Amino acid sequence: MVLGGFEKFTMVDYPGKLATTVFTVGCSFRCPFCHNPEFVEHGTWNMEHGIIEKSFFEFLENRKGKLEAVCITGGEPTIQPDLISFIEKIKKMGFLVKLDSNGTRPDVLKKIIDRKIVDYIAMDIKNIPEKYSETAGVKVDIERIKLSVKLIINSRIDYEFRTTVVPGFHNEKDFEKISEWIDGARAYFLQEFRDFKVLDLQIEEKTQGKKVDLEKIKNKIGGKFGKIGIRR
Repeated sequence: MVLGGFEKFTMVDYPGKLATTVFTVGCSFRCPFCHNPEFVEHGTWNMEHGIIEKSFFEFLENRKGKLEAVCITGGEPTIQPDLISFIEKIKKMGFLVKLDSNGTRPDVLKKIIDRKIVDYIAMDIKNIPEKYSETAGVKVDIERIKLSVKLIINSRIDYEFRTTVVPGFHNEKDFEKISEWIDGARAYFLQEFRDFKVLDLQIEEKTQGKKVDLEKIKNKIGGKFGKIGIRR
């Protein structure tokens, strides 16, 4: 695994669980507003990932019975060729596993779901299908994204969908369409955009002076989901 590091303790990344979060390096998207830009490109991480992985598993071994879960995020974890074996190793140690994904690899998600090796999946919904490539910063095969959504909804695994709401990239009507797309989902979260750390430093040209009312969106589409919330 190409790992960029891990956060030893978190009470927010895995709902209701005391967890650690591990960051994979490399992503299939180039979202201008990405809040983990240091994990988008492989860069020189390849030389260090073995040391980080060893330290990570040593940490887990010492936290058995204290930590409940591991959150795997990125970057985009599903582009890692050894993701499944990595998850299986964590599961054998007795931890719950939450996987964050952008949905670009439904083939990998299907294998993970079929093997029942994760306990929670969080998938980002970047925007309405028509604006996906613009929002993701690369040309996106939207049918693969839609397939990932269906796989997750039809799985028996706990899950959530979430959208980082970025003024200039999103408007209120977009969320009416998104709510129709993922209608009936177990949980959907609106995440407030913060510009203190982003991939594209020119993003202000698109976001400056624009606002999107998250509370208004939540109240309007809330009936479509089992649970809806705002993360600030």
